[in-house]
Amino acid sequence: MSTMSMPRQSDPYPSRLPEEKWLPRADKVVWSQWRPDAPLTAQQADAFDRDGFLVLKDLFSPDEVAALVAESAAMRSGERELMDGSVITEPGSEAVRTVFKLPEQSALFDRLSRDRRLAGIASFLLGEDVYVHQSRLNYKPGFTGKEFYWHSDFETWHAEDGMPRMRAVSASLLLTDNDALNGPLMLMPGSHKHFIACAGETPDDNHKSSLKKQEVGVPSHAALAKLAEQSGITAATGPAGTLVFFDCNTMHGSNGNITPFARSNAFFVFNAVSNALEAPFAAKKPRPDFLAQRDAAKPVEVVSGALA
Repeated sequence: MSTMSMPRQSDPYPSRLPEEKWLPRADKVVWSQWRPDAPLTAQQADAFDRDGFLVLKDLFSPDEVAALVAESAAMRSGERELMDGSVITEPGSEAVRTVFKLPEQSALFDRLSRDRRLAGIASFLLGEDVYVHQSRLNYKPGFTGKEFYWHSDFETWHAEDGMPRMRAVSASLLLTDNDALNGPLMLMPGSHKHFIACAGETPDDNHKSSLKKQEVGVPSHAALAKLAEQSGITAATGPAGTLVFFDCNTMHGSNGNITPFARSNAFFVFNAVSNALEAPFAAKKPRPDFLAQRDAAKPVEVVSGALA
């Protein structure tokens, strides 16, 4: 039976519909009241609430960045034995595009996922304990790195994973210099305030193709043009070690990379413990565990100090 024929009456974000719709956001963006001991300034918290993202520089030392870069290179090169199914290659080649489940496969990335500069900020933004919904190492090689098309992560997490509400944030730590030329993350400021309910039904095992090229759960050109006209587009650029936080519903994407300079980042999605996954809202079965952690019973224990 079609998943679109059985909508949940209480679902404020129905998607994968016969026709695209614009829906108002029904959830907060910043769930905590600012306080002097918060991991963000009041101005930064206000900027995240307004824009749906925040670019933070100079939080990590050169030694920390160098250690993370070395660890990511080892994971991509085949030096480490990685979990079955955790590696995604570029369309049309065997070049590594993504490695999933970082904390489970690397002690250093596990430590990073629990750091106050990531998990502490996420917990403040979401107003409660958090767990890692998804983690991955993204790699966009020089010359051949493909684009990531415009999308809201929440649309997929809601439709295919069963994330009930917009109470999740992403943290992307740049492991290479990102500039306007090598395919940096692009975001539409303020786009998180609108939910674009996408048209079309979810194919079976959609993740097998969408991880290489997303074609389902993406807004129409008309919707993207309207959002861009309202919001503009900002490139999240900066040197290695720059940290980008963005709301689960912020519209984002990136161009292909035809420069000689590779682009990579370590990416962690933090979900509020109270926002644990349910059955998918617009798919016949949940995506695999490496894409969506379904056990929220163990929140992250936030730690402070240098990574190593």
